[in-house]
Amino acid sequence: MELGKIMTGTLYGVGLGPGDPELLTLKAHRLICSAKTIAYPAAVGVPSFARHIAAPYIQEETTEVPIEMPMKVERFPAKEIYDQAAETISEKLKAGEDVVVLCEGDPFLYGSFMYLYERLRCDFSCEIVPGVSSVNACAAALGRPLAARNEVLTIIPGPLEDEQLQRRIEQSDAFVIMKVGRHLPRVKALLEKLGLLGAAGYVERATLPEMVVARLADYPNETAPYFSMIIVYKGEEAWTLHPQSL
Repeated sequence: MELGKIMTGTLYGVGLGPGDPELLTLKAHRLICSAKTIAYPAAVGVPSFARHIAAPYIQEETTEVPIEMPMKVERFPAKEIYDQAAETISEKLKAGEDVVVLCEGDPFLYGSFMYLYERLRCDFSCEIVPGVSSVNACAAALGRPLAARNEVLTIIPGPLEDEQLQRRIEQSDAFVIMKVGRHLPRVKALLEKLGLLGAAGYVERATLPEMVVARLADYPNETAPYFSMIIVYKGEEAWTLHPQSL
């Protein structure tokens, strides 16, 4: 334990993977099964996806702390909610109780847990349990390696402006575009302009029963769900996206 940390409960940030409960690590499974208190993000009025993944392993006697978040882009309301959640969790930790915070995917790859970690790490012992990321899950679903040798792999958020997107794409040997959603038509048009549409694979809701895997050029919808991703390889290895493989 680091100097300055209070000898109380431990805060665990537990990665759950992309959705399939069988993709939890053994460590994540153990912590969830033994947890006295579990916290997790949840959009207001919508069942928590993180809790849904972990549901088979949560015990009846476990105390649950939903962190309810309005679906808004503004940072200020989210800041207030994380402040409040951190205060609630800190009371559990001060009482000597460990708290397991569930996080979809990996806690430190666009994970909401990082905002609790930022608020609590200086006062309490914290441990991060990595999870299978959606990037790896989508590559596996496509049967498409991400990168090799000295190639540069870039993770790009879909909401970036076209100029930023194009610059990141042009600088990379391979890239994934996350958070596609309503930005799909714009991203698709940009990839076509750059001559990369034919090399783009598309996956939504990776590892779930309703998963969709397709060539992006063949995907007919004008919008995509939040849990969707585009993968493109531009490197020198012979990895191409053949229609017959999907």
